[in-house]
Amino acid sequence: MLIQRLIAHKLLVIVIIALIVRVAVFLAFPGIFRFEQTGVIHGSQAYDLYATHLLDTGIYGIQPGQADALLPPLYSLVLTVLYAIFGRSGLTVSGFNILLDVVTIVCLYHLGRRLFPRHGEWIGALAALMTAVYPYLIFQNLTLIDTPLFMTLMYAFLLLAVLLRERPRFDRGTLGLALLAGLVLGLGTLTRPILPPLAVLVALWFLFRLNLWQSILRLLPVALVSLALLGIWAIRNTGVYGTFVAMTTNSGGNFWQGNSEYVIPYFRAGYDVQWTSPDPDLITAADPYSPEADSQRFALAFKFLRENPQRIPELLWVKFLVHWSIDIAPRFNPTEGELPRLNYQGDIVATTSPEGNLQLGELPPGDPVGAYSEPLFDVIGRWVQRLYWGSLFLIGLAGIVVTAREWRTVSLLWFVQIAMTAVYVAFHPSTRYRVPTDPAWFLFTAAMLVWLGLWWSRRKSSRLQAEFVN
Repeated sequence: MLIQRLIAHKLLVIVIIALIVRVAVFLAFPGIFRFEQTGVIHGSQAYDLYATHLLDTGIYGIQPGQADALLPPLYSLVLTVLYAIFGRSGLTVSGFNILLDVVTIVCLYHLGRRLFPRHGEWIGALAALMTAVYPYLIFQNLTLIDTPLFMTLMYAFLLLAVLLRERPRFDRGTLGLALLAGLVLGLGTLTRPILPPLAVLVALWFLFRLNLWQSILRLLPVALVSLALLGIWAIRNTGVYGTFVAMTTNSGGNFWQGNSEYVIPYFRAGYDVQWTSPDPDLITAADPYSPEADSQRFALAFKFLRENPQRIPELLWVKFLVHWSIDIAPRFNPTEGELPRLNYQGDIVATTSPEGNLQLGELPPGDPVGAYSEPLFDVIGRWVQRLYWGSLFLIGLAGIVVTAREWRTVSLLWFVQIAMTAVYVAFHPSTRYRVPTDPAWFLFTAAMLVWLGLWWSRRKSSRLQAEFVN
């Protein structure tokens, strides 16, 4: 009876598991998550700076009182509200991120139910459970980082797209869904400006079931609302800089980091290219955070690609392998040294190990990155990731094959992976950038496990029938 009740309320059970695990991890590592006590922020300190500066000065900027658009604004704005209401603390940040994870898990469950015509409820539940106990995701999303907000908005948008495509006719309900989808898409893009390629593929996915006119009717409000939101931010940026800035002034830096002479040797050595930066003499703009400086970084990256066309295939392949690694990428982090690091865009000392391999050092003592070279994270954590993600990844590959007949529906999940892979292979890949799409992959993993369960059940039934006849 108890098992039947748990099965009947499996989503609630999964949510409770997700909450218990995340709270336990938060309590177990106060030195990582309680930044108000340690003074060290794990995740992204920039979002915290934006939030505190906005509270103190009323101006959105990485420097107090100086407006900029270095990062997309939504997560910082949310932090500002949270700090104003609940105070600046690790509990505030992690508690909010846990609630976002719960919403993501619920959206994923319902995506499974609707995308898979047979046994979708179990597929959604299994994928939700895999996400609820995914070690890397749990740890990352408890830090001060935009990932949980981006994931919630992305999976909410996907679910709304599914509901919108299912509407048999265009009525008020359909319009309401379209407007809400546009709002969520716009907010997601203001969190991480990488959703437009996915939105284009979602439009293509609509054509697999609806005709062109039906698709336009449903998707035009989505596009208009999302563009209106982005337009508000672009207008603000134009006022700040006196020139058009659609989203941020760091995309050129990200593109350079993924397309420079350092990418292949650093990634092959197991390091992240975030520790590289262009020669300061080549960035002539007075303000390193300005649109002019961003354009110069773009130009340097394109110059490297033009001058090294023979290296582009290897460059793309190396970045593809980093994006889809079953290990945590980067495999190595800089080690602590005595020299302080001047900024977070470079100035790491690159040396050669006794074995002749590239190695990075000279992190200042107490730098948060140094913690991830400890055995708990660097050895145990990496093996947990290899076993957990590696096994679910391989099962998911088989799941893509067994669900291929339902391509008109499940291709939405293909497009999630295609769009995000293309974006990060073009720019700068790492495990933390791929992880938001892992739950979508888990739907294929769950589909394969359900298929295996049904196959075994049928085989066992056939065996029992044969024994009964004989």
